[in-house]
Amino acid sequence: MATCSWCKPFLTTPSGAVGQLHADQNAEELGSAAHSFKGSSSNMGAVALASLCQQLEERARRPPLYGIEDLINRIDLEFVEVQRFYRGEQQRISAG
Repeated sequence: MATCSWCKPFLTTPSGAVGQLHADQNAEELGSAAHSFKGSSSNMGAVALASLCQQLEERARRPPLYGIEDLINRIDLEFVEVQRFYRGEQQRISAG
């Protein structure tokens, strides 16, 4: 049975990078987490998610971080959509 090994990063760690965006307490940590998640998203073809992460990375360079929760929530929502897409791909591949 075939599996979607290339989409596992978005399926096996749902709270990984996104959870870190919520956990980071300072601008430097938040910017670093956003940069990392941006790269992963871009590598996986999740262009809209990568763009939101880019916005967050840029915003983290300009403290104070008031109101940044809205952007993180938009990342959460887009991440859910990306996961939904990759789960569908995994099911399609598994069904062969």
